[in-house]
This record gives sequence, C-alpha cells and structure tokens, in this order.
Amino acid sequence: MQSILKTIKLLSDPNRIRVLLLLEREELSVAELQEILSMGQSSISTHLSQMRQAGLVEDRRLGKNVLYRLPEPGARVDGFRGVLELARKASGEIPEAAQDEAALRLVLDKRRDKVRAYFDELAGKFGRQYVPGRSWKGLAETLLKLMPPMVIADLGAGEGTFSQLLAQRAERVIAVDNSEKMVEYGAQLAREHGLENLEYRVGDMETLPIEDGSVDLAFFSQSLHHAQHPERAVGEAYRILRAGGRIAVLDLLKHHMEEAREMYADQWLGFSEVELVGFLGKAGFSGVQTAVVHREEQAPHFQTLLAVGDKPGEGY
Repeated sequence: MQSILKTIKLLSDPNRIRVLLLLEREELSVAELQEILSMGQSSISTHLSQMRQAGLVEDRRLGKNVLYRLPEPGARVDGFRGVLELARKASGEIPEAAQDEAALRLVLDKRRDKVRAYFDELAGKFGRQYVPGRSWKGLAETLLKLMPPMVIADLGAGEGTFSQLLAQRAERVIAVDNSEKMVEYGAQLAREHGLENLEYRVGDMETLPIEDGSVDLAFFSQSLHHAQHPERAVGEAYRILRAGGRIAVLDLLKHHMEEAREMYADQWLGFSEVELVGFLGKAGFSGVQTAVVHREEQAPHFQTLLAVGDKPGEGY
C-alpha cells in the first residue's frame, strides 16, 4: 500500500502527469521533453528520476541519447494500469495537456525530417557512394527467393535501384520512399528506361500509401533500420500483402558502429536474427526464416541479414 500511496503522491505534480501521458504515446529524450513541455533540463531530469524509481518509466540508450518510455506490460509495478487511468482522467484539468499532443507531433516530425534531409542530399548519388550492407551478393540471395511475376512493394526504396531490377520481370512494382527528391529522381530513371510498370510514391514506411491486401511481396532493402518503429513498418507490410503474400527483409546484422547514426542517419544499428523473427511473428507472419547472407571483407565488417516470411493464406 505504501508504494501505491507514494505513486499517487508523485502524480500530484501536473508536469509528471504530462510526462507520463507523453511517454504513453512515444519514447522521448530529455531534450525532446524539454521542447514539448517548455521546461528546464534539470527539472525534467528530476521528474524522470523520481518516476523511474517508482517504476512508472524506464530508459534505454540509443547512441549518445537516452530515451524514456513506459515499462513493458510484464515489467509494470502493481497498480500501474490504475495509475495510468488516473493520469488520463486528470489530464482534463491540466490546460497544457491539450497542447502537448501538438508539440509531440512537431517533435516527431523533426525526427523524420532529419532522416529525410539526409536522403534528399544523397538523391542521385546512390550507387556512386558507399552504403553499408548494400551488396550485389545480398541482393542476389534475395532474388533467388522471389517468385515469378507479381505485384511488389519496395519499401524505403530510395531511388529504387532494386525496384528497377524487379520491374524487368514483375507485373508491377510500387517503390515507396519518404524523400521527395529520391522519388523524383527514381521516377525519372524509370521513364528513361521505359519501365512503365514501376510506380514511385512518397510515403513513410510506418504509414504506407498502399491499399490493404494489394501486393504479393513486401520488400525492405537496407531500409528497416531507418524506421523509428521497425515493428510498425513490418506491421504495415503485413497489411498491404494479399493472403499468401510474402515479406523479405534485407538489413544489417546488429553491429556496434555508433558513427553510423550520424554518417548514414541510421535509427538502429542493425538487428539480430531474434529481433527480426520477433517483428515478423508479432505482425502475423508464418514460416519465418533468417540467414546471414553476406559479410564485408573490410572493417567494420558489416554483415547482411535476410529474413523472409509468409502471410497466411485464405482458410489458414
């Protein structure tokens, strides 16, 4: 009972309620909370420290940053659900809470803009500059697993190098990227090469501009580690696939080159096989298989990981 009373006492400060409700929506850094709440760094750090001690929040390190979030369901303290429900009800009495959601959207837009700006700068340069994990051997391994002509979505396609290869045999290819300049450049290349079955669309991997159940293959080629929430991107891939469709993820095996975050705008330092299996399984894919298909000879020896899975067919 004493811990519950202490928790309730913590929530007597409206700013802690605001923090709790923001972290329910998205994991955030101290700097991002500063921007949203218009509060000093020391005050926010104090609030977070007290809430962490009470088991209301947890943190994880992402490069040089520390992100705060609500604990996973299995790690939550007794009465957590009730505390969260109390905070939601109390938000109606906090005038600033209504503005926090809009401020949160702006902060998340800035995150995406940072990644988009990197790829806008690179538009038209892919293939001429080194990109970790992009190897012809890895692409060839993927091609071997593809079925004959089908509708394919290349997600996080960049200028669509792989999309253009697929379009030579596919029924139709939809290349999606959040960089308008990448899309413009890729579309121009497609026109120049007469690839009428290749369509480029501007969009985010986590909210794809593709209809439900409309494609046969969803493909991520060295793009999933740029997603803020890779599990959501995989879930979107599941949504757009027809029953019996397939997903293929070609990405970096988890590594420790922190510089990649600044050099290549990477959100994640690759993934382990266990993580990719978890993403696909949670989304609903079956028959998931993974394999390391390439290891670069030069330091830092990036390794390329391939994962494939099936969306259960009708009557599964």
